Amino acid sequence: MLTIGAHMSVAKGYARMGREALEIGANTLQFFARNPRGAKARALDERDLKAFAGLFGENGLCRVVAHAPYTMNACSPDGHLRELAAEMMAGDLKVMEYFPGNFYNFHPGSHVGQGVRTAVVQIADVLNKVLYPEMHTTVLLETMAGKGTEVGRSFEELREIIDRVELAEKVGICMDSCHMWDAGYDIAENLDGVLQEFDKVIGLYRLKAFHLNDSLNEKGSRKDRHALLGEGKMGMKALMDIIAHKELCSLPFILETPTDTAGHAAEIQRVKELLGKLTVSNFNQGF
Repeated sequence: MLTIGAHMSVAKGYARMGREALEIGANTLQFFARNPRGAKARALDERDLKAFAGLFGENGLCRVVAHAPYTMNACSPDGHLRELAAEMMAGDLKVMEYFPGNFYNFHPGSHVGQGVRTAVVQIADVLNKVLYPEMHTTVLLETMAGKGTEVGRSFEELREIIDRVELAEKVGICMDSCHMWDAGYDIAENLDGVLQEFDKVIGLYRLKAFHLNDSLNEKGSRKDRHALLGEGKMGMKALMDIIAHKELCSLPFILETPTDTAGHAAEIQRVKELLGKLTVSNFNQGF
């Protein structure tokens, strides 16, 4: 079964967000756990959270992804900001327990001149502060484009973080097609090779979710600019190859493309239609 959705607004509440996702043909979604450009979290509304949890399973929603704010930097040179990152993540993970079994995704951070070696230790330290054995959420490190001093632009950097996490079974990976392409991974022409490399370095069993985006940039640009599906440098065939791949097809696919809810509804419908037309004989003929 295809599991696909988009990044949705939680501004009007969790339950409203979940219903809107179902209305546009989605069976998963992503939302910001708190203000994406700040640190403020939503006031806790247990009734709303429980109503949202009731939308899972037979009612339509599969596993969903909460996204940490962009401002959270677990490898900032400023110790106060690293402590703030730990506090934000710990608070978000408490909320996630209202709908257990889902994912919390975050950008590893930017080292701001400290270097990757220092950064991976700091990121792992934050995770070691907030992860606990009884939690029911898997925390996902996102593959990054390598813009500026971003950490996580290579599988090796992500593996270095995981190797330092005490409860590593609570940690997974979220791939982002735009980020990987911009980082230099040729997922359009060599998807099998990239996945084999990922499996060797990290392990495919750690791959839990996929951000499905085209890219405005050439491969290896390290710029991170998302495009609508099929309207970027990767193209629709490459994205459909990802969705239909035997190692990826069971993952939740999240659209982070630059459009509104109606646009995401149209993209979801297009993906479903294309996937329905695919056969072994015509798959490689393009779209």
